[in-house]
Amino acid sequence: MKTKYLLLAVCIPLLSIAQYQYESSTKNPFGQPNPEAPKELLDYSKLIGECNCKSQSRKPNQTWADPINMKWRFKYIMNGMAVQDETVKADGRHSGSIRQFIADSTKWYVHYYSTAAPTPTLSTWKGGKNDNGNIILYKDQKASNGTKGYSRLTFYDIDDKGYKWIGEWVDKTESVSFPFWKIDCTNGKIVSNSH
Repeated sequence: MKTKYLLLAVCIPLLSIAQYQYESSTKNPFGQPNPEAPKELLDYSKLIGECNCKSQSRKPNQTWADPINMKWRFKYIMNGMAVQDETVKADGRHSGSIRQFIADSTKWYVHYYSTAAPTPTLSTWKGGKNDNGNIILYKDQKASNGTKGYSRLTFYDIDDKGYKWIGEWVDKTESVSFPFWKIDCTNGKIVSNSH
C-alpha cells in the first residue's frame, strides 16, 4: 500500500510537469513549440522574443504621424500549441493577438485586441506564410468610400535580427493599396530564448 502511494506521489507531479513542459520558463522565457503542434507553428519562430520597434500610423488628415517607440513580444502559449504577441507602446496604446493555426483550414487565425478600442468581439484576420517567407493575413473591410476590399497585414524582411510589418487596405484584386500602419523591428532582438 505504501508503495502505491509513493508511486502516486512521484507520478502525479511528473504528469503535471509534462502537461506544461513547453510553457514559459526561466530557461525559455518565451516558451517552446510543442512537437505535437502543426508544423506551421514555426512560421513565427524568428519572431519569438522581444524587439525594440518603431511604430508609425496615419493621422486623421492621412499624413504619417511621428514614429513611436514600441516593444513587441512574441511567445508560445497553450503549452506550445499557439502564439501570443503583445505590443507596449510609449504612447500608452497597447495591443496584442492570439495566433492559432487551424489545420483543417490550413490557415492562421489571428484575434486582435487593443487598449485603444476595447470591444466585446475581437477582430480576426486569417492567412498564412507565402513562398517568399512573408506572413500575410486578411480581413474583409470596406474602404471609407464603400469600396469592397481587405485589411491586409504583412510580416516581411524576417530574419534573426528582426522583421518589418505593414497594415494596408487593398482592393479585392490587390492592385490598389493604401498603407495605414507600419512597424520596423529590424534593429535586432533585445531578448530571445536561450536555444
